[in-house]
Amino acid sequence: MKNIDDYQNKNILVLGAGMSGINASKLLKQLSANVWLNDANPLKSDAKEKLEKIGVEVIDAKQSPKILDDYNFDLIVKNPGIFYDNELIKEAIKRNIPITVEVEIASQVSEAPIVGVTGSNGKTTVSTMINDILNEERTTGHSYVAGNIGVPASTVTTKATKEDDIVLELSSFMLVGIKTLHPHIAVLNNVFSNHLDYHKTRENYVNAKMRITENQDENDYFVVNFDNEEWRELSKHSKAKVVSFSYDAVSTDGAYVKDEQIFFKDEFVMNVDEIRVPGQQNVQNALAAIAVAKIMGKSNSAIKKALSTFGGVRHRVQYVLTADGRKFYNDSKATDIEATQVALRSFKDNVVLIAGGLDRGYTFEKLEKDFADHVKAITLFGETKDLLADTAKKAGVKNIKIVNNMKEAVDEAWAMSEEGDIVLLSPANASWDQYDTFEQRGDEFIQLVEQKTGRKEEN
Repeated sequence: MKNIDDYQNKNILVLGAGMSGINASKLLKQLSANVWLNDANPLKSDAKEKLEKIGVEVIDAKQSPKILDDYNFDLIVKNPGIFYDNELIKEAIKRNIPITVEVEIASQVSEAPIVGVTGSNGKTTVSTMINDILNEERTTGHSYVAGNIGVPASTVTTKATKEDDIVLELSSFMLVGIKTLHPHIAVLNNVFSNHLDYHKTRENYVNAKMRITENQDENDYFVVNFDNEEWRELSKHSKAKVVSFSYDAVSTDGAYVKDEQIFFKDEFVMNVDEIRVPGQQNVQNALAAIAVAKIMGKSNSAIKKALSTFGGVRHRVQYVLTADGRKFYNDSKATDIEATQVALRSFKDNVVLIAGGLDRGYTFEKLEKDFADHVKAITLFGETKDLLADTAKKAGVKNIKIVNNMKEAVDEAWAMSEEGDIVLLSPANASWDQYDTFEQRGDEFIQLVEQKTGRKEEN
């Protein structure tokens, strides 16, 4: 950990008591800052006691602009999920109080080189694949994965050394708040139209994603998906060396597929069918990871070993188990239409789909062709169940069941499926109408499948 004095004796407000907020508070105390923490909800007494023991003052008052009147803050470190139109944040901006995020501070103390990964879909899978490859056949140091993946960046940057590597999954919410974060290798997996309730416009969302490369220079690398013209154009805005990856072999200057084989700049790496996880999107994810691995000097044997044993990331087209010839997959992380399209295209035409969730005002016409091509039956619940049912009818899906909850959905999916079918939870919607998180939704699906089949989740 670098010993920096940027925050010494500064008065800093940390907004949000989630994992990133608590770890940001701890790191700032290590850097000799004066730290206050405020959350929208009162902290539990044991959590509050632990923070106060290390000198963090917990403000139990409502998260409102009045807090800024009571203290003289030099900086605010906010949870990435707090919107910029939050009244306290708006007032802070008006008063010219700088605002940042935990991952920014964490990156400033890192001795280890950073690989940053962003994208609308697949960034957790790409980050995990890269991390697995970097740890394969390693003789010195270790690779750590952190960030949006659920591990606060500060928990690894404070312990990693120059011998190590850090792979940071970076969401658009995080990237909006950075100013100095400088990954040696940055990855842009794809860009769709997500989180417009937060970013307001697609242009703002794309600009947030592109901040991953804004501090890079000619000594760095920007790894970009070249299978889309827009993304190719975005690569031109980086000062770093651009390295492509392409499932369609649009470019052969990086990682690409040809005749079901994967190459890096004309060097054969491995066969497509040696990648353990299914679907074109996972081949694309693997191509991004391979490009990073080759830049970092990893051998083809290390790449092949890591990707041929990679079982997927929990809640992301995650294989659960097989029972009576039916295979069950948990894709609860599919909180948007594009993610469900990607999941459906991983399989053929024998999918029994479970979908539905929070109504964000979307319509689902874009799913019609994918339903027609891949879905034999569908069971729907949540706020969008009727909208999705209309799309399924237009797609010609004959067997459509509307239910009230996940238990009923699993029961119906079992009844509608037969040997050789795929039972896939891929909601195409956020979970917040019935669950706190998509992880909670996916965990319930797995638990209900285990109960229904009498089998345990397979690793």
